Amino acid sequence: MPSILQNSQDKRNDSASLPFALPDLDPGWVWLAGAGPGDPGLLTLHAWQGLQQAEVVVYDALVDERILKLASPECKLEYAGKRGGKPSPKQAAITERLIHLARQHKRVLRLKGGDPFVFGRGGEEARQLVEAGVPFRLIPGITAGIGGLAYAGIPVTHRDTNSAVTFLTGHGVSGQIPEQHDWEGIAKGSPVIVMYMVMKHLALIAERLLGAGRSPDEPMAVIVSACTPRQQVLETTLACCADDVQTAGLEPPAVVVMGEVVRLREHLDWLGKLGSQISEQED
Repeated sequence: MPSILQNSQDKRNDSASLPFALPDLDPGWVWLAGAGPGDPGLLTLHAWQGLQQAEVVVYDALVDERILKLASPECKLEYAGKRGGKPSPKQAAITERLIHLARQHKRVLRLKGGDPFVFGRGGEEARQLVEAGVPFRLIPGITAGIGGLAYAGIPVTHRDTNSAVTFLTGHGVSGQIPEQHDWEGIAKGSPVIVMYMVMKHLALIAERLLGAGRSPDEPMAVIVSACTPRQQVLETTLACCADDVQTAGLEPPAVVVMGEVVRLREHLDWLGKLGSQISEQED
């Protein structure tokens, strides 16, 4: 069985063998990869391959430090995190950096938390790479709206509760709630709603959902730092969520879910039953 990785002379490692081949990150290419919701064990093989072979990793704020340790010792790590309320690089500058590195024939890994194409601006970066003539590969990751809920013991769907789910963001281009959200349509047509980047506007979002007819007693869960050793889960209701979050002192990053699936956590909180132990690599 041949090794999937080449020797270190061309920036590849020979640390593993698999019964199939993985693609190589070639010079002049950019891989847009999702790092998953936090736990390094949820990283895909393609993303791991990119970390092994990249000469430069341009990573976001929510990429777990343990994942970055998988990069080769010769790899340059460049931070390009964007967090609300804090100094952050402009999106255009990040993409220009990717293009510049690729034109220098570097092997570039653009590493994002979760999935690049789920509220991660991966589509914007990919389009600009195409316009610049830079070849790229898209590597999906497990998004927090699925993986984070799973680590909280909450299924996104269940036959007894819902056959549809809506994913939405509370952070639009202006930094405010996106104006295109049809709250009445969402409230009536989405038995389960998974919300990203809503902590800043949670009170207003709850008000709009209540105004659109959702029950004030509808169960909600707020999952902070999902899939990491710092994970916290707050169970609340639509009417009380904003006050409960403030009382608990919870801060982003967080994913919020609303719907009857939240009640299933009472039986499915597998991580809690394990004593909240998420596997960690020793330093």
